[in-house]
Amino acid sequence: MNISPSSSATLLINNAQRKSSDAAQTIATLPIQKDEIGSSEFNSSDVIKPILSLKEAELETSAAAKLISADKKMLGSILDIHA
Repeated sequence: MNISPSSSATLLINNAQRKSSDAAQTIATLPIQKDEIGSSEFNSSDVIKPILSLKEAELETSAAAKLISADKKMLGSILDIHA
């Protein structure tokens, strides 16, 4: 099975999109309102995991973009060699 950098980048981007969507949904459904932040119902640990998932998704997307850029540069170099 041949796995190209662009297919790996696509998988990373899809995974990051799913991860960020799940994290955003989790954050959106938490019972936090402006007036609840100081209440006893607010638990900051409920927010930390989805926020970390958003950061992971950001890093995965950045890595995927770098993979695509490197793949494009490599293909350009190969075309220059054959030209």
